[in-house]
Amino acid sequence: MSDDITRYEIPSAGITLLGYVVRRMHKTQWLTSVPALIAENKSNNALAQVAMYAVTSSTSFGRAYYQPRFNAVGEEVTEADPHTGAIVTAKLEASSPAYQISYSAAMPNGDISSGREEIAGTTVGLRGLGMPAPSKFNFISGRYTADLTGIITSELALSLVGRTRIRAYGFLNLNDNANNTGKLTIDRNQKINLEINGKEFAGLQSGGFAVILKADR
Repeated sequence: MSDDITRYEIPSAGITLLGYVVRRMHKTQWLTSVPALIAENKSNNALAQVAMYAVTSSTSFGRAYYQPRFNAVGEEVTEADPHTGAIVTAKLEASSPAYQISYSAAMPNGDISSGREEIAGTTVGLRGLGMPAPSKFNFISGRYTADLTGIITSELALSLVGRTRIRAYGFLNLNDNANNTGKLTIDRNQKINLEINGKEFAGLQSGGFAVILKADR
């Protein structure tokens, strides 16, 4: 499943960095349940869905087929999510001293998810090449708003047999205007731990879409 996703994000015909970011963000099915959850006064579950979109849209897990081509500063790429019709846009704001990318996903119902990340450089470790990206996300659905901040590190795990893989790890701190707070962490094995208001969603995997996460026990 992961390789199928990265083959879409990094197609055999080639792609730019911004094109890759846009396709990486084509996971907006996570957001489709949010308006109904808010209407049902389940803002904690709405924040969970927003958090899952934020982390899955900023990470990849699977085969690293090649290095996407770099864009020029000011370039912008827009492409609709084929699953939901959401219009996803990414723009390269700066390339020095760090790569700064802004992006947004406009849902058909008017909900907006936006954010930015900054890639300051590459770290070299025993597990691979890491690219830490301090990131900020904002989500708006009617009067409901959520903010997420943290650091997601994309990592290339090198292989002697030519099967270099992409993976990620990091965290996001969460809060919304309904007084919900929480934290999400993701590890190199694609396992997600999510806690909101002291309640834990355990053992989540980021490969699935359109799953309504429930904190009520």
